[in-house]
Amino acid sequence: MALRACGFIVFRRLGSAIPPPGNIEYLLLQTSYGEHHWTPPKGHVDPGEDDLTTALRETKEEAGLGTEHLRVMDGFVQELRYEVRGKPKEVLYWLAELKDPRTAVALSDEHQDYRWARLEEACTLARYKDLQDTLRAAQRHLEAQQYKS
Repeated sequence: MALRACGFIVFRRLGSAIPPPGNIEYLLLQTSYGEHHWTPPKGHVDPGEDDLTTALRETKEEAGLGTEHLRVMDGFVQELRYEVRGKPKEVLYWLAELKDPRTAVALSDEHQDYRWARLEEACTLARYKDLQDTLRAAQRHLEAQQYKS
């Protein structure tokens, strides 16, 4: 059975003076262990916990951002499947907007740094193709929403 984790692609919109999509930045956290890789906030599902609850809990634990700070976007969820040390892992990511772009991030001990980055920088930091594809899918989703409104 695959290890399961859930999290959020958290983004913020910068001031209205910057036209989209250049006004969108994604939150990435740098782990304080292993290769110090960069990922969105995510973590393992606890027994009896549903996936979205896990994503919310882990984002609060790892970045200090709770439901009072986030607006979950409708119609976006991405599933990634890969192996970690020879074992299968599944990760579900939802998309959430930081309601106030000035809200401070508060890291847990699991992370040593964070960065708000526009799409291309976020993809460079992310390194893994499936995560880069997820970030690009999030950007496409936001751009499509922009044109609907």
